[in-house]
Amino acid sequence: MNHQAIRDQLPQLVAGHVPSNTRRFKFRIFDGKRQESQLGFHVDPQAFSGRVIAKTDEAIVVKTGRTEFAVLDRHLTTPEPDEGANVHVQPYVRRRFDGQRADTPEEQTEYTANGTPYVVKRMILGSAPAKLPVPEPRCPELQDLIRQLETLPAPDGIRCITHLLVDAGARDFALVDPLSKDIIATPPTISFTVATAKFTGRVSVLYERAGDSYVLALHQGDVLIERVDSVFFDSLGDTLARLIDDGEWRRIHIDVLPRGRKPTRH
Repeated sequence: MNHQAIRDQLPQLVAGHVPSNTRRFKFRIFDGKRQESQLGFHVDPQAFSGRVIAKTDEAIVVKTGRTEFAVLDRHLTTPEPDEGANVHVQPYVRRRFDGQRADTPEEQTEYTANGTPYVVKRMILGSAPAKLPVPEPRCPELQDLIRQLETLPAPDGIRCITHLLVDAGARDFALVDPLSKDIIATPPTISFTVATAKFTGRVSVLYERAGDSYVLALHQGDVLIERVDSVFFDSLGDTLARLIDDGEWRRIHIDVLPRGRKPTRH
């Protein structure tokens, strides 16, 4: 989406939808790109509601407040609403494997000196972890692999690798967790199933001690579909994206509200 072109068009597009005494209006653009706060932290947008007031070849403009608007990339919206429709919009947000937003504060039970439990919520600004739903392994190389999947970026610059796995529907995780003396005969491995338009089946990531690298193997049942050797840690995200990421996660999901139901203002 051409941001400058949208900025140039917006005053004319919203002219009939703001009070006559208003000289300024606010807008946000949602086009599948990274969203940042005023402090520069990566943030995931909240869902919002509004009314579609205009459409161009590239954009759908939604009025979300008295002088506030959202500009949606028309090519990413699903389904595409008609002009005048009241809509509820959910842009992409990073999620955990349990389905919650990845920026949901983490809860941990602590105890007072007399043993009374209390819950502490922790959140680091800009942090949205998606921890793998696997037990802590004993194998150091497997520990490193898990840490890399949870912290290294996906090539889109928005997600970590585990967010990519969440978006690919990764589930049924399994570990091969050998003793250190056995890592050549029994390579440390994490495997899981995914279901995307690009690949549906089981993905295995194996550590190869000889090359200090990984092997990625894709199976459908007992059939090996593809094997990629010599994948170094800094190529994990690119390789997994190439093999299993279909890009559908970028979609901006829209629910058209029933006629007569007013959109919620945020």
